[in-house]
Amino acid sequence: MEQYVIKGGNSLVGDVEICGAKNAALGILAASLMTDESVIIENLPDVSDINVLIQAMESIGAIVEHLDRHTVKINSSLISSQTVDSIYIKKIRASYYMLGSLLGKYKRAEVALPGGCNIGSRPIDQHTKGFKALGADVKISHGRISAQAEKLVGNHIYLDVVTVGATINIMMAAVMAEGKTTIENAAKEPHVVDVANFLNSMGANIKGAGTDVIRIRGVEKLHGTTYSIIPDQIEAGTFMFAAAITKGDVMIKNIIPKHLESISAKLIEMGCEIEEFDESLRVVASKRLRQTHVKTLPYPGFPTDMQPQIVAALSLSEGLSVVTESIFENRFRYVDELTKMGASIKVEGNSAIVQGVGRITGAALSAPDLRAGAALVLAALAADGFSTVDDVVYIERGYEDFPEKLKSLGAMIEKVSTEQELTKFKLKVG
Repeated sequence: MEQYVIKGGNSLVGDVEICGAKNAALGILAASLMTDESVIIENLPDVSDINVLIQAMESIGAIVEHLDRHTVKINSSLISSQTVDSIYIKKIRASYYMLGSLLGKYKRAEVALPGGCNIGSRPIDQHTKGFKALGADVKISHGRISAQAEKLVGNHIYLDVVTVGATINIMMAAVMAEGKTTIENAAKEPHVVDVANFLNSMGANIKGAGTDVIRIRGVEKLHGTTYSIIPDQIEAGTFMFAAAITKGDVMIKNIIPKHLESISAKLIEMGCEIEEFDESLRVVASKRLRQTHVKTLPYPGFPTDMQPQIVAALSLSEGLSVVTESIFENRFRYVDELTKMGASIKVEGNSAIVQGVGRITGAALSAPDLRAGAALVLAALAADGFSTVDDVVYIERGYEDFPEKLKSLGAMIEKVSTEQELTKFKLKVG
């Protein structure tokens, strides 16, 4: 089984390039199915979630040509089925974006119910509410969700909760509906804006993305485009915390600093220095981190996808911190792994009470999900001695070349698959 082996203790120093945003790319790939003309997507991250979705698209007849590692050309003119019943699709939650895009284009879609990380309940009731408001008949049976309509007609849709997935899905379904659609209480995340900008570049008429009211005027058809995906806010935030937890000095390049404001603000509270440039920022942590309190919130609040990383960093801070999770109820499953390392964390309801300790030690760890897996790697980088992190398949769902990027900053980390490779690494680094 593949695992990362890490020897902690090195401060991370240097420059790191951030990839395209996985969460934006998933929505954009699904939206590319909505035209018969060719679409070129640039700055696509090479991670397993993206590759699974591309395989699912190919399974219904889309032709996907890889122009280089981060660029694909997609032609969907030969799509022969609107039923995505693929072994791939159950692996990733974003499979449901194909519902919105196929329903919007073909007025029918059927998709296996999605999988992904087990971080809590993620109902699709707001998606189905939106599809029904546009005139679709929606059914769930035998582990599949289907939606179809004679025609889709614009409507006023108020989302009961702020949800990125439903906002993107309804937006895609509405772009070729007759008349006007208004989505109120819409999610404002950068990847919602990126999907809207991509659809607009294909000829859609979407206004207000990035605010809580999105207005869409339906168009008859969409055309081809060339589009570059925004940088990944969560990958960037992960490297910001990697610098903080290891007392490092890291320049994070190819980013949009505005997307990282809530993360930067917390790191400054914790005692880090942040220097901001047009498309990069520098994180310097020269002393022990200070405590802080944080609550995850929809954008522009502190992202739920950064919650495990800040808990890992706070476990080595001075004082008592409280981290409250308001998005997903099952997101503290990694805490037991951190306590194996000597961290002092108590989970009460939807909050983690973190008493900072002076040092943590290496341990055999297991990644319970994507972001928690990355957080355990960060903790291992700051721990005394050796750690192993199992189930790296989770981490590779959302981070491209994670060990290689960390190594370029001075981390001692290797991906190994045998006991022999593990022993060799330990002998090499001493």
